[in-house]
Amino acid sequence: MVVDDSRMIRKVARRIVEDLGFETAEAENGEEALARCKAAMPDLILLDWNMPVMSGIEFVTRLRALPADRAPRVVFCTSNSGAVDIHKGIEAGADEYVIKPFDEASLRAKLGNIGLG
Repeated sequence: MVVDDSRMIRKVARRIVEDLGFETAEAENGEEALARCKAAMPDLILLDWNMPVMSGIEFVTRLRALPADRAPRVVFCTSNSGAVDIHKGIEAGADEYVIKPFDEASLRAKLGNIGLG
C-alpha cells in the first residue's frame, strides 16, 4: 500500500512496487490507510510522514498496536531527513526510511534491506 497525500508520489511509488511484483492499493492519509489495513493487512506500506487527517507517525504507531498474524513492512518515504526524525520513525515502528525525492534505485535498495527487493 502506498500512503501519501500527493497523487503524483503515489503514482511513482506504485509503479516501482508493482514492477517488483506487488499488488498495490493507495491511501491519501493515515486514517484511510488504517481502515484499509483493518480490512486487509498488506505486506508492505510506503508511508509519507506529513499528511492531513493522520500523520505517518501516528499511523505507524496505531498500526503496530493492531493485532495481526503478520506485521507489514513499513518504509517511510518522506522529506523529513534529519537524524532525529529518522530515529523517531524507526522507534515508532517503521522498518526502513527513504528520503524524498527518491528514485527507483534508492527505493529498491531500501526494500532489499528489509528482504523485499
